[in-house]
Amino acid sequence: MSSAPVSPAEGIPFVKGHGTENDFVIIPDPEGRLALGPAEVARLCDRRAGIGGDGVLRVVRSANDPAAAPLAAEAEWFMDYRNADGSIAEMCGNGVRVFARYLVHAGLAEPGPLAVATRAGVRRTTVAEEGDVTVDMGRAVLPGPDGIEVAVGERRWPARNVNMGNPHAVAFVADLADAGNLYEAPGVSPAGVYPDGVNVEFVVDRGERHVAMRVHERGSGETRSCGTGTCAVAVAAARRDGRDPAVTGEPVEYVVDVPGGRVRITEFPDGRIEMTGPAVLVASGTIDPQWLGL
Repeated sequence: MSSAPVSPAEGIPFVKGHGTENDFVIIPDPEGRLALGPAEVARLCDRRAGIGGDGVLRVVRSANDPAAAPLAAEAEWFMDYRNADGSIAEMCGNGVRVFARYLVHAGLAEPGPLAVATRAGVRRTTVAEEGDVTVDMGRAVLPGPDGIEVAVGERRWPARNVNMGNPHAVAFVADLADAGNLYEAPGVSPAGVYPDGVNVEFVVDRGERHVAMRVHERGSGETRSCGTGTCAVAVAAARRDGRDPAVTGEPVEYVVDVPGGRVRITEFPDGRIEMTGPAVLVASGTIDPQWLGL
């Protein structure tokens, strides 16, 4: 698969990949020469007229992008992540796994420990030669206020506010079908609690420390998976179940099923959360810059 630098006059290389079927268009731009605005990102992610994806991962050296330059000493590569509608997002857990897998595949990094800069800070990954990728997702923050609710139609559920570098509202429901079609963003109250929008997870139990979820991601609609969402769900489930590693001194692991597969989430006594799951590269090609409008 291509890892050539961007040369719009000759076509723009891309790679398509997914993590538990949360899929991305990967655009290598090491020198930071390609300006992708919301319209271009939305065109790339269009599933009928474009390549199709839940988002775009632009691969740029941290030193070559103002958003990541302060992190360049810690992480050579910056994951410039955009939602399918072109909006900027702070983090994407599945995206980080796919991003790290791409760097190793393209010869831009070696297997093993690999730091990735994101708008939510540096995320440290461990990339095997093949198979799953593990990501240190940082620490969850459980801010107030209490009394948050999510709604679909006339139905309402209490939700837990969890921040994983991006905001999540986690609701436990009796059946995943209760979430409806998730074409539109679920209602969230009180008004103004998430001024920049929120990812909403609907969760059911499957067994001991085993849950399943559906998610509406802000800017993308329902997706097959959400990496930060699986972490938020695991933390919310652990607290609901009376488990807090900071109190017990013991790690807690939850298996989280998403429509696109399964990940393992481990929360450690120091608050760190690790996510382990697949990262698959499926295709590569070249984009016509005139079609993209560049």
